[in-house]
Amino acid sequence: MGQEWIIAGVGVVQWLASLRLLARLAIPLAGAGGRGMTREVSIIIPARNEAANLPRLLKSIAAQGVQPREVIVVDDDSDDGTAEIAASFGARVIPSRPLPSDWRGKSWACAQGADAAEGRLLLFVDADCRFEEGGLDVILSRYPGGAFAVCPYHSVERIYENLSAFFNLIMVGSTAPLGLFGQCLLVDGESYHRAGGYYTVRAEILENVKIASRFRAAGVKTYSVAGRGMISFRMYPDGIASLIEGWTKGFASGAAATPLPTLVLISAWIGGLILGIVAPFVVSWGWLVYLAFALQCVVMLRRIGNFSPLAGLFYPIVLLFYLVVFVRSLGPAGKKATWKGRSLHA
Repeated sequence: MGQEWIIAGVGVVQWLASLRLLARLAIPLAGAGGRGMTREVSIIIPARNEAANLPRLLKSIAAQGVQPREVIVVDDDSDDGTAEIAASFGARVIPSRPLPSDWRGKSWACAQGADAAEGRLLLFVDADCRFEEGGLDVILSRYPGGAFAVCPYHSVERIYENLSAFFNLIMVGSTAPLGLFGQCLLVDGESYHRAGGYYTVRAEILENVKIASRFRAAGVKTYSVAGRGMISFRMYPDGIASLIEGWTKGFASGAAATPLPTLVLISAWIGGLILGIVAPFVVSWGWLVYLAFALQCVVMLRRIGNFSPLAGLFYPIVLLFYLVVFVRSLGPAGKKATWKGRSLHA
């Protein structure tokens, strides 16, 4: 009887505590921005060999009701026609200068784009993203000032892509609402330059983690939200090997930079998931604990992507994959990787 009470008590506490994680995935109400701000936006797209992704993004920008002031594509030494494709959609193409030895490629491209931008607002967007219909207006309507990041809604097209579920969930849960995502970052030019922008994170693999602290140190407020209905992306469409390599790259470094209270919250939630797996083997009603966490996973995952409900209902499979890749990222594979032809050292 004592064992049953312990499982029930711990399970309830961990399940209720994880509701704070669920709250971080909520979409905020609209603010005072919106369509009137669109003409003030310079969209900056760092692009290295993005010929396959750029058409989707640039078409989605062209389909917005009101066009931004400019679209800048910084061609980071591509050899696949990235610059030609960008120009064909009317983007302003900036050939990147040679990569300095103490810079990462993306930060270098973003810095050059920001230096050349003419808009009052700078919107940095990864090339594998796509704006939803009216999504740019929605992002601007939620812009509270300062530095504002939106985590794209994860578009899942193939079964193996569901294995990204816990990585995405933990990425959003550990970043929102005060951290910054790197895929879609909006900041006013004055705040960007006052904080030093990407020049201050030139050597970082996870530049978004560090640039948030640089902004706050300069008195710039930071805020972030999940991007359902605003912007989406598809991660690692080239196969499971690229998915493993991508999430291995520096993921442990990102975890190490997570604030302690958030790390405790996520650890408690993962502990609850593990309890849900063990409980059915210990007590006869343990499947209720499992089901409570499984349904919670289904709800959480639908807020950040179109993940299959089965990824939540059978979460032990996805959780095991996450834990294996996370442990891999603690070793040499997480400290040194090759990404788009460049060696990265976390």
